[in-house]
Parts: sequence; C-alpha cells; structure tokens
Amino acid sequence: MGFKLIDYIIVIVYLVGVAVFGVLSGGKQTSTKDYFVGGRKIPWLVVSFAVVATETSAITFISIPGLAYLTNLNFLQIALGYILGRITIAILFLPPYYRGELVTAYELLRTRFGERTRNYASVVFLVTRTLATGVRLFTTAIPLAIIFQGYKIFSGYPVIYIYAFAIIVITIFTFIYTYTGGIKAVIWTDVIQMFIYIGGASVALYIMLARIPGGWDTVMSMALAKDKFQFIHWGFSGGIAHFFTINYTFIASVLGGAFLSMASHGTDQLIVQRLLATDSLKSSQKAVIASGFFVGIQFLFFMVIGIVLYAFYHAYPFKDGDQIFPKFIVEQLPSGVSGIIVAGLFASAMGSLSGSINSLASSTLIDLYKPYFGRDTTDSKDLKLSKLFSLVWTVILVGTAFIFIGSNQAVIVVALSIASVTYGGLLGTFLLGVLFKRPQQKDAIIGFTAGLLILVYIFFFTHIAWTWYTMIGSLVTIFVGLTSSLFGRAETA
Repeated sequence: MGFKLIDYIIVIVYLVGVAVFGVLSGGKQTSTKDYFVGGRKIPWLVVSFAVVATETSAITFISIPGLAYLTNLNFLQIALGYILGRITIAILFLPPYYRGELVTAYELLRTRFGERTRNYASVVFLVTRTLATGVRLFTTAIPLAIIFQGYKIFSGYPVIYIYAFAIIVITIFTFIYTYTGGIKAVIWTDVIQMFIYIGGASVALYIMLARIPGGWDTVMSMALAKDKFQFIHWGFSGGIAHFFTINYTFIASVLGGAFLSMASHGTDQLIVQRLLATDSLKSSQKAVIASGFFVGIQFLFFMVIGIVLYAFYHAYPFKDGDQIFPKFIVEQLPSGVSGIIVAGLFASAMGSLSGSINSLASSTLIDLYKPYFGRDTTDSKDLKLSKLFSLVWTVILVGTAFIFIGSNQAVIVVALSIASVTYGGLLGTFLLGVLFKRPQQKDAIIGFTAGLLILVYIFFFTHIAWTWYTMIGSLVTIFVGLTSSLFGRAETA
C-alpha cells in the first residue's frame, strides 16, 4: 500500500501525455476565432462532455464524496435545478448568442446595453472566475500533500510548501497545451480526462466494495441506519427564518440550482465559450441540456462513493470530508492503481484549469483590450496577445490558489458560495436585457450594482444559505433595473 515508484511514473507519464495530446489536438491557430471558439466546428456531444469536465474539477472528485460521507444525499437535489436551469438557457440565452456570431458572453450585453455594461460584467467575471479557479486548483494539492507528508525529503517543511509544489506542477503541464492549442485543445483534452477520472473513481469504488465484508449489503445496512440515502429535505421544522439558513432544502436546492446553472452556463464565459464552439444553435442547445443530465448522474456516482467510504471508515471518524477520498486513494489502493486514480484526479483539475485560463484570456482580449486599445490591430497580433494573456492569467491563478491553503470549509461550499455572490447580479443583468425592452445602460449598471451589494451584505452579515444567493441577486438586479428605467430619461448606449 502507499504511493510507490510505479505510481509516480504513471502520474508523470500521464501529465506529459496530456500536454502532448493537447498540443497535437489543438492544431494550428490562425485567428482568435480558432483560439477561442475552435472555428465553431466541434461536435455537440464532445462539447457537452467538455462542459461536464470543466465544471467538475477536483472539487467534485474530492469534496462531493466527503460531503456524502459526513451527511447524506441532500446535495443531489441541486442537480434537479441544474437541469431546469440549462433548459432555460437553451431557450432564452443561446438564440441571441448565435444571432450575433459572438465570441464572449459579454458581447451580448454590449449589443443590448452598451460598452460600459459589457466591461462591468467582464470585470466581475474575471474576479469571480479567478477566485473560483483558485479554490479548485488548491483542491488538487490535497492528495499530493497526503502523499508527500510521509516522505523524508519533505519532513520538517510546512505543509504549505507541499501544496505550493502540487499547484505549480499541475499548472505548468496544463498551461503548455492551453497556450499552444487554444480552446480546441482544451475541449478535446477535457473529454479524454473526463473518462480518465470517471474510470479511476470507478476502480477505487470497486476495490473499496471488495474490501468491505459483505460488500454492498453491508454498505446498505450501515447507510440506512444513519439515513445516508435521504434525498429530499424540506427543512420546514425550524421555522421560516431557519429555513433560509439551510443549504440543501428541496426548494432552495431546485430554485438555487436552476438560477446558479442559468448564471454559470448562460452568463459565465468559462462555459458559454464552449457552447459557442459548436456548429449551430441546435447543437449548442443539445450540448447544454445533455450536460445537465450527465452532471446529475456524476453527482450521484460520487455521492455513492462517499457513502461507501462511510462504511469503509466507520470506525475512524473524520471532521474534514475533503481528506477522506484522497486518504483512501493514497493509503489503501495497490501500487499502480493509486497512480492511475491520482492521474484521474489531476485530469479533473486540469480540465477546469485549462478552461479558466482560456476563458479569462478571451474575455480580457475581446471585452476589455480591443474596445480601447486594439480596434485596428491585426488578427495575428490579437492571437499573440491572447497567448500572452493566457500566461498572465496562469500566474494570477497560481497566486490565488495559495490564498485558500488552510481553509477549514468543504471546498465545494467555498467555491459555490464565491460564485453565487457575483452570479446573481450577472444573471439579473442578462435577464433584464433579454426579457425587458425598456431598461437602458444606466438602468442595467444600477441594477447590477444593487444585486452585487445586496449579496455582499448577505454573504458577510447574514446566515442565509448560499443556495439562495443567485436567485436573490438576480431578482434584486431586475427589480432595481426596472425601477430605474421608470425614472428619468433613458440613456442610450
């Protein structure tokens, strides 16, 4: 047991192999359209898998099994909202994206409201995506820290150095193919890596069940005794005030999941960029709806792993759920198998990281640089700048990941809370533009600001559950934007 030489070799070969595959699959880019949307020639099923891989990251691989270990299946209620949200995206947001031949999500806001609204939304996206990706990148360091803490070469060093080493290594290999291959390399490696991390987790689940006396029957009896299979949680027993402080009630999960999915997959450049890489509106709609069902199945799969981990480690209580699955992988799996599964963990992290780098670069170039500094630049110069921005954002993401070292919350909650604070205003602004004709740029900016401020207040000064954040922020943005449009002279873009 434990990590052996063969495991290290497998992980190194995997990292090098993915980088080489990404470079080759990306091909040669001759324009920013190639670099950011793959020439709009990528099959919808490939894009759908890439969306799943991108939103999965190491957080799903590590934190969701830990969440099920510590609690039950309540988190799975959010998947229902995810599906509803993506159906709404397919109907409401994707048609205007494709009518405009857009490259970033925020170009739609420029078309509807004006340049300042696009810039505002783009900056909010850059900040949110940087923080959320920092959490995900840090998560990848958890299993490596467990691996290396037992080795003499790292003895005497603070764990922060081990985390830093893991973060830097994974980033270097991801950057290589993201920089050279663009979105095409990102999407195709996402698909390969999705099957790798699902395959690795499946092997771990099989071995875990084989080592539990009685196998699945034992898991079932232990889980049922502790209500581990509880799926629906209404949350009304503590009164109305307490109801809004519970993360995973059925209503909060479905509504919160729907609004969060609408924001993340309809307004976040990380996902929208992939949806714009298909050849048609219909293909894009199929990709986003299918991804909702795929993610729901994946959530269930990883939560089942958490329940099986509970049966395996029932005599050893853990307070930090994020440590449990990595601990099993490193300490309990045979040599060779551990390496394959850690490679799968890296696969989930690299898929998310590569997408973040590319989307941050695209938004920086298209939404912020070109309107002010690059109106007359050539496409070849824009392509060089795109790659430079990719490098800059990679360095920033590494620095951001260091911030979260030492966090004592489940990283899935940290990541979703951060995203939800800004998603509310962002989604509300998009809905304001798509659903209503009267509001103009001034109204959109006022509404967006109100949505952000109310969510910052809720985040720091209340106990309201994060599952309500996006919906509250969206409704406040729409209400304030519409109210603003009723007063004064409408400002034209």
